[in-house]
Amino acid sequence: MTNHPPTTGRRPITALVTGGGGFVGRAVVDQLLARGDQVRSLARGAYPHLAESGVQVLRGDLADPQAVAEACDGCDVVFHVAAKAGIWGPYRGYHQANVVGTQNILAACRRHGVRRLVYTSSPGVIFDGRSMVGVDESVPYPARHHSHYGATKALAEQAVLAANDDTLRTVALRPHLIWGPRDNHIVPRLLRQARAGTLRRVGDGSNVVDTTYIDDAARAHVLAADALEQNPRAAGRPFFISQGEPTPLWELIDRILDAAGYPPVTRSVPTRVAWTAGGALEAVYTLLRLEGEPRMTRFVAHELATSHWFDITAARTELGYEPTTSIADGLKRLGDWLRPA
Repeated sequence: MTNHPPTTGRRPITALVTGGGGFVGRAVVDQLLARGDQVRSLARGAYPHLAESGVQVLRGDLADPQAVAEACDGCDVVFHVAAKAGIWGPYRGYHQANVVGTQNILAACRRHGVRRLVYTSSPGVIFDGRSMVGVDESVPYPARHHSHYGATKALAEQAVLAANDDTLRTVALRPHLIWGPRDNHIVPRLLRQARAGTLRRVGDGSNVVDTTYIDDAARAHVLAADALEQNPRAAGRPFFISQGEPTPLWELIDRILDAAGYPPVTRSVPTRVAWTAGGALEAVYTLLRLEGEPRMTRFVAHELATSHWFDITAARTELGYEPTTSIADGLKRLGDWLRPA
């Protein structure tokens, strides 16, 4: 059962969720609806299931300032969840979606007097390719990012936090490796590689990461919106979000594979080999302008071989966030979704 933020003594709000039909956006929408809020979604695609749930579904591109402005009109809070994710592709596409789109959101909030903005960021905004063990929000942005996603999300996050003032309170959440039922990114990628027999452990397998179960990621967003109204200390700040259960990455991957009925990963490659192969594949894809994305990149090699887990004390203290789903319980729910009876 999903745990929702308390509703006692509060008035319903009108909320815009960008990317409301996506993995995280839909979970945020569901939690807002469950507590009686009015919700609208802005996305490029059509999502009939949202309309059937009572959501006002608007179609438009984040890069279109007029579409964004119309979507924000009359809202109490905006949850800016939509983004271009991924490990590969031209910088311009990431910049348009993640930076220009966020600038349009900020301008629309100002134009229509929206008082609160919750931005879905990522720990990738501070990742520099090295292990990050139990770090908190004081870690600075790196001089150089290893992916267009991380670089553009960092620019957008900085713009959101800089915009915080008495008329528009903003907050940036950094949920780490979100997974669970309806996942359309991490779990499908793992299962595709498992089916193809191409999944390899990178490094010695000792690296530790933390993750975020989808219900808790969504709950953190709703709590953050409430905190912007009730707790001035929450405004203008980033917050790491996770389950608070740092786990060896490859142990977790094996448990996800088991939930889907696949055997564990048994083969491995040294980190340096994966990193070199990633660089070579990047060069080939760039030179030949190949479609899709490489099986390995230098960024992915770093991600799969390093530790990255984060201190969530600030989220607990200022947002009232507390993980409610253990990894074990989340894996059971994932397995039920992947292999329904």
